[in-house]
Amino acid sequence: MLTLGVEEEYLLLDPATGTPVARAAQVRRAADLQSALADGEVQRELLQAQLEIATPVCHALEDIGGHLRRMRHALGRAAAQDGCVLAACASAPFTDRLPVPVTDTVRYRSMHGDAPRLTDEQLICGMHVHLGIPDRSTGVTLLNALRPWLPLLVALAANSPLSQGADTGFASWRTVVFGRWAVSGMPPSFEDATDYDRRTRSLVENRLIPDTGQIYWHIRLSERYPTIEIRAMDVQLRADEAVLLAATVRALAARLLTPAAAGPSTAAIPPETLDAALWHSARHGCAAEVFDPLHGGLRPVRDAFATLVDFTAAAGEDGVQIGSGLERILREGNGAARQLGELRRGGREGLTGMIVDQTVAGGDHPR
Repeated sequence: MLTLGVEEEYLLLDPATGTPVARAAQVRRAADLQSALADGEVQRELLQAQLEIATPVCHALEDIGGHLRRMRHALGRAAAQDGCVLAACASAPFTDRLPVPVTDTVRYRSMHGDAPRLTDEQLICGMHVHLGIPDRSTGVTLLNALRPWLPLLVALAANSPLSQGADTGFASWRTVVFGRWAVSGMPPSFEDATDYDRRTRSLVENRLIPDTGQIYWHIRLSERYPTIEIRAMDVQLRADEAVLLAATVRALAARLLTPAAAGPSTAAIPPETLDAALWHSARHGCAAEVFDPLHGGLRPVRDAFATLVDFTAAAGEDGVQIGSGLERILREGNGAARQLGELRRGGREGLTGMIVDQTVAGGDHPR
């Protein structure tokens, strides 16, 4: 079974207004005093209203879920001690006129100097799944094989419909915002690991990007760990939804690495089709139709989910998690749908309360 690790990015919000607050350094210091958090589990992010956590390497899904809940609860307590709240929403629903300051590191200051407006607008948060791989060759094989499934993952994970106090018209506004960086979005296919390394090094050598850390494809090989990193998903309101996505990524990878990965070939799907499908998923999420890679086109959400369940049926605990998690999303909607619904019902105050409740408490109790 492939090992798993999950990274989540969060926003810090004012509990009264729902706007981002530049309190990351203070909350991180408070988090250091939380016995439930280990050294290094809470990291800085680009803007001073963001923080990131990373789970240890795990084998079991219940361990991933346990670590995420532990860290969300502890970080939520640290935020409350500093007068703000932790929010697992993938875009800031409300913002003030002034931008949130950039985190004071050489790297982040350089990014702001190169692209100030784009950096100021990075009030977005993602979820990254790391899959352990035996070698970079296997990583490239997985990168190529997972590409056609990215639109479905984006639709499933969409959790950023709001920005600057307005409905953006997109279920995943984060996907649109993050896609504006130089090397981002749908990755190309590669012949092998040598091809991957040659082409990514060329971007740096030709001074088109400062380093490989600014390769922001939705899938990339990690330069620090023996993993492939899937970065396409919005951060999830609830920890159980994050576990569902981790299970889905691992189950797809396990199936795609076996000779039994039968069915219509996804290798021949044109890159422009995948790009358009990705945009469609960011726009509509799970509202109506999503791209089904095994059928090569848009299908009703329930039918596309059924394809995913069938394709990953042999994945043991991952397959069970996928089936039950998708049924819950069909009943309740994904994060984007729930955010918009709560905004209509409860307004700004109700939405902020729902986001915080589902981030830290899991949202299992009705408001």
